[in-house]
Amino acid sequence: MANNRECIERVELALGHQHNCGAFHRAIVPVHEAFRGQTLWRGDVEVFDLTGHPKAKRAYAWSHREGNDDKGERFVAGLEIPPVESAQTAVKVAIVAELKKRKE
Repeated sequence: MANNRECIERVELALGHQHNCGAFHRAIVPVHEAFRGQTLWRGDVEVFDLTGHPKAKRAYAWSHREGNDDKGERFVAGLEIPPVESAQTAVKVAIVAELKKRKE
């Protein structure tokens, strides 16, 4: 996800609208997820504090390239609800979900 205020504000609005809560940008966390010495994902995860959500106090959001020649961009967001406990685990859970989806 581009680290610019306009993009962050759009994510805050989308999180708030989708989950009927307030969302406020808190931090940027660099994450490097590797498996057997190979990088699966590397990038910045935006951390948002949530207010008024019944289960989650935080959300994590990021984007990555995809599609033909990596020209597309996909946005991913996850709530801090177990097993998600951090930016790192949010990325891990998203990777596992994507792999399961590809197998189906």
